[in-house]
Amino acid sequence: MVKLTAYPLQLLFMEIRNSQAIPEREEGKQVDITENIKAPGSDEAKLLFVQARNRLFDIANWSNISEGISASFILTDECGKPKQAIPAPGDYFRIDIPGPGSSAGGGYDWVRVEMVEDHSAPGSNSEWVLIKVRPSEDPAKQEGVAHFLREQATSSFVVKREGNLITAGVHGRNEKPNTETNNLSDTIRNAVISTLAVAGMATIQWQKLVKGLLSIS
Repeated sequence: MVKLTAYPLQLLFMEIRNSQAIPEREEGKQVDITENIKAPGSDEAKLLFVQARNRLFDIANWSNISEGISASFILTDECGKPKQAIPAPGDYFRIDIPGPGSSAGGGYDWVRVEMVEDHSAPGSNSEWVLIKVRPSEDPAKQEGVAHFLREQATSSFVVKREGNLITAGVHGRNEKPNTETNNLSDTIRNAVISTLAVAGMATIQWQKLVKGLLSIS
């Protein structure tokens, strides 16, 4: 039977840290949310990794695999037009968070895909995939950062297999509220949402996502 197990973060970061895919914390909040499962054999572990990898790259389906998640995500191209593809650097996530939307973002929060790493290697003992994003402007409006966090923040979404152990994680770095905007309503809105995120709402959402990435199908 596949089972949950503990996994030290330092081992997860060992290969990934060197590429700055998960930066060091310099200011603001740091978030590390992980979930893992251990398969009974090599074949099962490789299959679980492939399933989790495919779910990670299917951005529009994140809300469907995450029971109870309240935000929805759409992958867009560099012009902000929705696309169905594996994310690539220069793409964007359009995020619909419940409540008032960002004026600068046309009612949405936006992040830009900064890095995509796919080190799938079923013939080896270790393989991993990662998407790193950063708060950004709405590509169609270009009216400043359209996100409740400042652009110094990053979020890295990781799926990794080490032997028969598969881990999914969300790693936030340098998270500080985006309260220096050109719009008073956006400043107030970002401060409120950041406060709710710090209070635990963001943690709950990311916990649901990592569990969804590793769900058994």
